[in-house]
Amino acid sequence: MADSENFPKNYQVPKIWQWSSESGGKWASINRPVSGATHQKSLAVGKHPLQLYSLATPNGVKVTIMLEELLALGIKEAEYDAHLIRISEGEQFSSGFAQLNPNSKIPVLLDQSGTQAVRIFESGAILAYLAEKFNAFLPTDLNQKAETLSWLFWQVGSAPYVGGGFGHFYQYAPLKIEYCIDRFTMETKRQLDVLDKQLANNQYICGDEYTIADMAIWPWYGNLVLNQVYNAAEFLQAEQYTHLLRWAKQIAKRPAVIRGRMVNRTWGELNEQLHERHDASDFQLKTQDKL
Repeated sequence: MADSENFPKNYQVPKIWQWSSESGGKWASINRPVSGATHQKSLAVGKHPLQLYSLATPNGVKVTIMLEELLALGIKEAEYDAHLIRISEGEQFSSGFAQLNPNSKIPVLLDQSGTQAVRIFESGAILAYLAEKFNAFLPTDLNQKAETLSWLFWQVGSAPYVGGGFGHFYQYAPLKIEYCIDRFTMETKRQLDVLDKQLANNQYICGDEYTIADMAIWPWYGNLVLNQVYNAAEFLQAEQYTHLLRWAKQIAKRPAVIRGRMVNRTWGELNEQLHERHDASDFQLKTQDKL
C-alpha cells in the first residue's frame, strides 16, 4: 500500500472544477461532463424484431450472450440484428443513439415486436427485460428470483469499481498512481473473494440453475480471472480463486457464450470477430477472417 509520503503533492483542488478535454488516457476523447448528441445521424434498422446497438465490451457481451442463449433454446422470437457502435469514434453520441439512450452508453436494445417500439438501455435492465419477455433464465419462484436479481444488481453496482476504477488506473491511465491502483485493486480482490465464496457451494452463481446473474457477471469477472480483460490475472493472483476459475471456465465453454463474445467484436483473432450480426449464418460466413 502507498503511504502518505508517496502521494503527489503538486495538485491543489480548485474551488470550481473546470473541464479540460486534454485529460489523456486511451478513452479521453469520449469522456465529457455533458450529455446529449454531438452530431446528427440516424441508426440503421434491420429485419428482426430486436435491434441491438452495441460493442463487445463486458456490458455489451452480457446482452449478446443472453440473445444467443435464448436462440439456443429454440426461441425464434429472440432473433436480432446487432449493429456495431464504435465508441472510440463517438458513434454513441449520434442523435439516433442518444434518442434511444440519453446516457449515450452501449448497449441499447429496441424491441419492435409490439404495436409500439420499446427502448431498453442499461445492460442489467436489458437482461431482466428479455428474461421476463421470454420467460427464461430468471426463476419464477419468488425466493429464487430475488436471489437472481440480487446478484444481477450486485454486478451492476460493483463492476464500475473494476472497470472504471481498477481497469482504468491499472491499464489505461496515462499516469500510474500507486494510491489509485492500490485502492481499486483491494476492492476488486474483495469482489473476487465474494464470488469465490459464493461459488464454493454452488455450480452457478445462484445455485444449480444458469441464470441472467451468470450472464451479467461472467463477462466482467470471468474474463478478468481468465486474463481476457486488462491482462491482470497474475497481478490479481487469480489462481487463488479456484471456485471462481472453475465457474469461469465452465461458462466459457457454452456454445452460446462463444458466439455471444464474437458479436460486435473488433479486436482479437479475426475468426472471433463478427462486427455485425444479422443472421445465424453470419458466424460461419461473415467473421473478419472470411471478409
